[in-house]
Amino acid sequence: MPLKDRYDYIVTGGGCAGLSFILHVLQTPSLSNKSILLIEKEQNRTNDRTWCYWEKKSGFFEEIVFRKWDMAWFHGLGYGALKHLGPYAYKMIRGIDFYNHCYDRIAQSGRVDLLHETVKGIENTEDGVVVSAGNEIFRGDFAFNSILFEQPILKDKTIYLLQHFKGWIIETKAPVFDPEKPTLMDFRVGQDEGTTFVYVMPFSATRALVEFTLFTPKLLEQESYDQGLKDYLRDFLKLEEYTVVEEEFGVIPMTDHVFPAVNGNIVHLGTAGGQTKPSSGYTFRFIQKHVAAVVDQLVLSGNPFLKKSVLQKRFMWYDRVLLHMLFHKKMPGARIFTLLFSRNPIQRIFRFLDNETKLAQELILLNTLPQWPFMKAGWKELFK
Repeated sequence: MPLKDRYDYIVTGGGCAGLSFILHVLQTPSLSNKSILLIEKEQNRTNDRTWCYWEKKSGFFEEIVFRKWDMAWFHGLGYGALKHLGPYAYKMIRGIDFYNHCYDRIAQSGRVDLLHETVKGIENTEDGVVVSAGNEIFRGDFAFNSILFEQPILKDKTIYLLQHFKGWIIETKAPVFDPEKPTLMDFRVGQDEGTTFVYVMPFSATRALVEFTLFTPKLLEQESYDQGLKDYLRDFLKLEEYTVVEEEFGVIPMTDHVFPAVNGNIVHLGTAGGQTKPSSGYTFRFIQKHVAAVVDQLVLSGNPFLKKSVLQKRFMWYDRVLLHMLFHKKMPGARIFTLLFSRNPIQRIFRFLDNETKLAQELILLNTLPQWPFMKAGWKELFK
């Protein structure tokens, strides 16, 4: 099918954010007349990552949730507890299931044109946008972009940490794991490089995803991630014999740099649009809430432009304070998270990390942390 010269919506990037946006549009009856072009270098049908998140009810992608748990372990410094999560469930979606689901829905709709080319640039025009891809140019009313074309130019004093992780899906001969009890965070590993923890997501008694994660300014050598995983499996799970059946590696920015949400008629999605939570790296749920709000705005007004609320600014400040504490090493991350999880119900922590608490709840949570170092960091970030 030949491509059109102009589209209502041009989506650049076929990752989680771009595909989620398209599926939300396809399931909105009042937008059924909108033409869509998706430009992505390659159509991903691989199991290159997993997304884990907590959620109260059945979500938009509930039918492809691979596993979900109602309780989880937290291990900190001198503290460990099995936390009951209700009314939340901790959920996992595999990359392969997500991509297959999205591309199958796109194919069934017959409403989305696909172009497998490298996006070279996006520009605003008087009546919309121009997108160059391969050797072609396409025009549209709006572009929805999730591509980080280049490293952001950081202002003076901007904090830029990386959440980097390597995960192994392992299989064992003997039953080792309790499939109903994942480990959300385990800080009992060495903290020499910075904030470091492991999480374990069991699929069965003999199969699990084990992920070694750090919040630091620089990446490690690949051998260091492997050694961290081997040490954890030996020291805490008492495993010497196992088979690594899959691997994944990822890097997520943790920064107070403000990614532009909108540039003219270009709406940025995902990490490129600031939907990665700076203090935790969680992205999946923020993408879903953001694209749902953008689609609702398209229905209401015909444009996708959202206003930033006072609530968003408050949570951005909280994120900056924690980043300040970690980046400037005012307090070890392992201690901060141990205090949070040992002094607060996990439901309050989830609501806070979802940016859904009220001020009174936030004050209760913040009072469980050492006040003087956080007050100093908060003051500096307020006037930075």
